[in-house]
Amino acid sequence: MTAVDPGRDLVVWTPPVPSPYPLINYLPAVYGEDQFAVRWTAAMDDVLGPIINMIDCVHGYIDPLLAPEEFVRWLSSWFGVLLDESWPMSAQRAVVAEAVDLFRMRGTMAGLRRHLAVVIDGEVEITESGGTSWSIRPRPEPPTDVEHWVRVVVRPNDAAAVSEAAVAAVIRAAKPVHVAHTLEVIA
Repeated sequence: MTAVDPGRDLVVWTPPVPSPYPLINYLPAVYGEDQFAVRWTAAMDDVLGPIINMIDCVHGYIDPLLAPEEFVRWLSSWFGVLLDESWPMSAQRAVVAEAVDLFRMRGTMAGLRRHLAVVIDGEVEITESGGTSWSIRPRPEPPTDVEHWVRVVVRPNDAAAVSEAAVAAVIRAAKPVHVAHTLEVIA
């Protein structure tokens, strides 16, 4: 295989990825004696080898704890999870790994606590009004007064690693939509 080095316009030879399943082994034995069949299947192995190796290792690409960093953002798009560049990669991986559980608990205070615990390395204190509301009509308009509120105080272990805007985005995504919130980040 050859590749062009874009910086210097040089052709660089890279060895082919060997196929773990050579095609000649799956043909009748009579073809193993034919040199043309051996060369032809070896050429096909050079083409199929990288594809087969990718399929054999697909679990390493779709597991957010094992996937390469560039795949973690792609995996997050599968679940509709928005990741912030300022988060450490370990927090991004954890959010994607727990996306299903976080979405199941979305809109609840327990879900907000869990989402913040996954994202923030430090202490998170949540105080809420505890108010509830009900309606005899299905799908009523959300309450417009401020009877429902949540106050979040974050004390990160590393203040430089926490973006207040990113934490506010997590709170907006995880809290019930009609609940007002305040955020305080204490260094």
